[in-house]
Amino acid sequence: MAGLLDELLVVLHGIWTRRWLALAVAWGVCLLGWLGVALIPNAYQSKARVYVNTQSLLEDKVGITQVQSQQDLDRLRSTLASTDNLEKVVRDTDLSQTVSGPHDIAAKITTLRENITVMAQADPSMIDITATSADSSLSDGANARIARQVVQKLIDIFQEENLSGDRNETRQSIAFLDQQIGERGKQLAAAEQRRVEFEQRYAGVLPGAGSIGQRMDAARQEINNIDSQLVQAQSALTAMNGQLAGTPPTLPGVGGNGGPTALAQAQADLAAMRARGWTSSHPDVIAQVRQVEALRKAGGGGGGGAGSTPNPAYLSIRSMQAERAATVQALQTRKAQLQADLSTMTSRQTSEPGLAAEQEKLQRDYDVLKTQYDKLLADREEIRLRGDVKTETGSAQFRVIQPPSAPTAPTAPNRPLLLIGVLVLGIGAGIGTAFAMGQLKGTFPTAARLERAVGMPVIGSISQTVSVAQIAIEKQRRKWFAGASGGLAALCLVLIAIEFVQRGTA
Repeated sequence: MAGLLDELLVVLHGIWTRRWLALAVAWGVCLLGWLGVALIPNAYQSKARVYVNTQSLLEDKVGITQVQSQQDLDRLRSTLASTDNLEKVVRDTDLSQTVSGPHDIAAKITTLRENITVMAQADPSMIDITATSADSSLSDGANARIARQVVQKLIDIFQEENLSGDRNETRQSIAFLDQQIGERGKQLAAAEQRRVEFEQRYAGVLPGAGSIGQRMDAARQEINNIDSQLVQAQSALTAMNGQLAGTPPTLPGVGGNGGPTALAQAQADLAAMRARGWTSSHPDVIAQVRQVEALRKAGGGGGGGAGSTPNPAYLSIRSMQAERAATVQALQTRKAQLQADLSTMTSRQTSEPGLAAEQEKLQRDYDVLKTQYDKLLADREEIRLRGDVKTETGSAQFRVIQPPSAPTAPTAPNRPLLLIGVLVLGIGAGIGTAFAMGQLKGTFPTAARLERAVGMPVIGSISQTVSVAQIAIEKQRRKWFAGASGGLAALCLVLIAIEFVQRGTA
């Protein structure tokens, strides 16, 4: 530890003996550094914050989702610093006074792109727009004014892009769809004309609408439906036949004791029950049958000369039976006709496959074009509706939260910090130079250092004797050194004070 302390003292002694060299280097470095700091142009920054609301209930109703609206906002933010927009900024601000041709405009656009920042906050609806101007050929006031003008122009462009951009995009999309609809309409009309001409040419061979395959599928489907209906109709007819067989066609005449009249009423009630579809196992039908049998036994010997009358229940069931039979006959006739048509189309498809294939192709082409045409119409109406919604409600509700600031003090460079940094650098350079010179032109401040250098023992050393006059001279030199060193620090403080005064009066 003692050895290290001795070495440190030796180094400090070497630097101290060359203190004037260190001070001269420090002054030179500081003066050059401070001059460089003074030549750095002031940079003025203007900042604005805007709020963009992309939420709209009406947009959700027409299919414009929140994600799509946010994507539109991201697109606007990314294109805000495009070449076209930056050229507008150059031409509509005081920057136009510093350009004289396309080359200067391109250079200004490049500089603007480097000095413009459009950044979204944690809330994506909040956007900060920042512009910096640091043109050394302009005054501080001009740079501050240009920075604010650039931010204001970017806000104006953002609003214009938000409104007119959607209109232009909608207009271009509708124009493109109108062109496609016109072309598809002509193709559809031509396909329909070819189909009509084909059907007229082969009307006797291929009757009906649609292709053979479509008509055959429709015929098979209708036959299946008729089979289901025929089963139901035949079941209903069978039930009617059973009821008709169990119902007497006539009723006995009215006798003197009134017995046959009661029998006739009972039989009519039984017939009515069966007409309603009640089976023989129904409790009411069983009771009614027993009543009819009892009345027959009770009135079997009386009223022998009475006549008979038609049974109204029998007539009603007979009418319903005829109706069911007619329905069955009609369904069977329709099924036979469809089967005949199906057989005819099958034979024609087999005998003339080319004709059927051509008809299939014409029908397929027509259907494809019709589907495309209808889809284009629907897309055009949807785009028109979306465009109207965005135009009326605005694709993004725009509000300036913080208007462009008017900078009064430069944001860069931080001259006080740079001035202090140059001072520290100058002092370090001076000390480093003195230390390097001490290593190059080495002396032996102690006997031990000399003994290590020559490798021989040192017998002794003689101390320096300083006279009173020399002591006075040394004190005077130290005062000069302290004054020069203090002057360097004082000059740094003066420069810092001047910087703050300039900021206060800006």
